[in-house]
Amino acid sequence: MAEKKAFVTGHPIAHSRSPKIHGHWLASYGIDGSYQAIDVRPEDFAAFLGSLEQSGLSGGNVTIPHKEAAFAGVARRDHAADEIGAVNTLWFEDGVLWGGNTDGYGFAANLDDHAPGWAANGPAVVLGAGGASRAVIHALKERGIKDIRIVNRTLARAEELGRHFGPGVSAHSADAVDDLLADAGLLINTTALGMHGDATLSADPAGLPDRAIVTDIVYVPLETPLLAAARARGLKTVDGLGMLLHQAVPGFERWFGRKPEVTPELRRMIVADIEGH
Repeated sequence: MAEKKAFVTGHPIAHSRSPKIHGHWLASYGIDGSYQAIDVRPEDFAAFLGSLEQSGLSGGNVTIPHKEAAFAGVARRDHAADEIGAVNTLWFEDGVLWGGNTDGYGFAANLDDHAPGWAANGPAVVLGAGGASRAVIHALKERGIKDIRIVNRTLARAEELGRHFGPGVSAHSADAVDDLLADAGLLINTTALGMHGDATLSADPAGLPDRAIVTDIVYVPLETPLLAAARARGLKTVDGLGMLLHQAVPGFERWFGRKPEVTPELRRMIVADIEGH
């Protein structure tokens, strides 16, 4: 059996931790395979997609800025990709190039791991209305949360998402956030606030009920200002690293034929890598 090869592509891509995650699994399970980072410029992406079948690659991951181009460029898409409007995972079925989106799966699986029963904890307040927000809202809807409140500086973007996802998803401007938190069971930050030493609070968790769970999809730093404030307030917090680890699971299973586990050892390895940079 020939070695199976997979990849992650983006521009730039050198910073990606995906090769470390998949490399760890390949070694752990003794699988004859490889996973490499491939830098593709936006103007070359369509040609890259077209050459995949001839290249001997089983499939791969797609990251910024190619997720929308991958969505447009694949022959078939799964339900999650259609709902989210972006593709982050590519694979072949019977010679046909498929695109999927595992970000919502990764978000939900991370909460399953660290806050079991979280889906019973609505209403949910989602900060931000970008691509990551779409994945989170899709996951919340799939898990049956009936009251999802999107808060965004530009109200029109939040309204667009509200229309896309339909009943139970409402749009609000940033100045409404304190009122929206008063009865919320979930607060999710999908914005870049709090990244790389930015001390700005995306929202103040002080007004949340005691039962609330607070999660941030940012994982550098692991404890963002939002999570630190929520922990100080005595609330349950979940950092964003598990979303990165869990979103990698479905792709690995498709390319290499084994569903990998997100273990404490894998998490420690990626934490050490983050802290080393």
